[in-house]
Amino acid sequence: MNKSQEIKKSLSEILELPQDIMLDLPKITLVGNLQIYIENHKGIIEYTTSRIRINTKSGTLRIIGKNLSIKNIVVEEIVIVGEIQAVEFID
Repeated sequence: MNKSQEIKKSLSEILELPQDIMLDLPKITLVGNLQIYIENHKGIIEYTTSRIRINTKSGTLRIIGKNLSIKNIVVEEIVIVGEIQAVEFID
């Protein structure tokens, strides 16, 4: 973590602000194994019905499953539906 990120992290703790906003980190919400919301993304790298890779400031997020599809995509948010089997950060 660089000096700027350390300052932002300390400031978010002092002011009790969410770190995902202060540090531009992805916020991931999983609804069962049927839907995933990803906020603060940086774009789609790969998109198939069995694997979706999304670029984030924290690295590449990989979603593995069956019948995956993007239900909604806007500048800051992606909603993916299908049978989600795994969600992981990869290098």
